[in-house]
Amino acid sequence: MTQTSTSPKSFPAPSDLKTPTDLNDEQVKKVVEAVNPLIADAFAVYLKTKNFHWHLSGSHFRDYHLMLDEQADQLLGSTDPLAERIRKLGGTTLRSISHISQLQTVSDNNADFVAPLDMLTELMNDNKALAKNQRAAHEVCDDSRDFATASLLETIIDETERRTWFLFEATQGLEHTK
Repeated sequence: MTQTSTSPKSFPAPSDLKTPTDLNDEQVKKVVEAVNPLIADAFAVYLKTKNFHWHLSGSHFRDYHLMLDEQADQLLGSTDPLAERIRKLGGTTLRSISHISQLQTVSDNNADFVAPLDMLTELMNDNKALAKNQRAAHEVCDDSRDFATASLLETIIDETERRTWFLFEATQGLEHTK
């Protein structure tokens, strides 16, 4: 098995994978470069959410455990439609954990213990960052006439804002509990 330490190229796709599109190469390249980091971030926040789901403790364990599991499923569910959009345009997408780590913009959390309030606050801030990057990618898609990806991003932005909202509300008054 051959492995490479360089970042996999996402555009142009190898000729065997270059799906035809009416968008020009520059438009496709811009969309691919805007959307692949969104997918990487979704995987990174998914894994962080599962990490916190698995390592949660405290008086609100059940509620937060279930909420984080639901949010993780939603994050993971956003990756395939975005990756398939990239392929429909003739680009390629993520190939490995190392590729994700090269493109992700959110930080990992490998701490042995994180307090529930800190978990929820960190995830809230990660989701706010996701929404900001999703909006920027939406603009790139609009400018590149890729209205289908822009439309998909509108739904994903709404889901991201919902996660942010739920995490925000869950933190209200939490500093007064143990």
